[in-house]
Amino acid sequence: MIVVGVGVGPGMLTEEGIRAIRNASVVYGAKRALELAQEYIDCEASTIKDYKALHLLPDDAVVLSTGDPMFSGLGKFAGEKDTVVPGISSMQVACARTRVNLTNLTAITAHGRDFEPAKAELIRELKNGRNVFLLPDAKFGSEEVAEVLLEMGLSAELYTCENLGYPEERIAKGTPENPPVAETILYGLMVVQKR
Repeated sequence: MIVVGVGVGPGMLTEEGIRAIRNASVVYGAKRALELAQEYIDCEASTIKDYKALHLLPDDAVVLSTGDPMFSGLGKFAGEKDTVVPGISSMQVACARTRVNLTNLTAITAHGRDFEPAKAELIRELKNGRNVFLLPDAKFGSEEVAEVLLEMGLSAELYTCENLGYPEERIAKGTPENPPVAETILYGLMVVQKR
């Protein structure tokens, strides 16, 4: 299996990813991933029905993952003999748009999970002076992170980064006292501590 990151939005597919897709005999992916790569797919394409069964796919199958497969993507399903082709992640695009350096940034995922471990990790990383890029959950987003920052007495800038790479891209800036609120569920939250 070859897991290909198709990028977070249109036009963010790498040349390596395009080559893998064009050479595929069969391509699998979620609807959005298939849409992002559709101009390069010249073979049978199917929507993934069961993510836990990906290991049963043929060795030459290409599986599309939105963003980067190793950032909360389908790379976690790749076996030792499988190939992972990186893609442009939401975190990379958010950093470019907000001019935040990746070298002092920690990635945390709360999306679709019990958010308590993500909250504990957020607190630990903030105490260590790190900036954070969070893939939030409906129960743990910008307002909840703002509350954590206020409780910790930390000053920071918060950015909700929505629909990155799409024409309707929106980045809103706020503070713990006045956090930005996302208009969609497809967003990342950047927490940049003031020093």
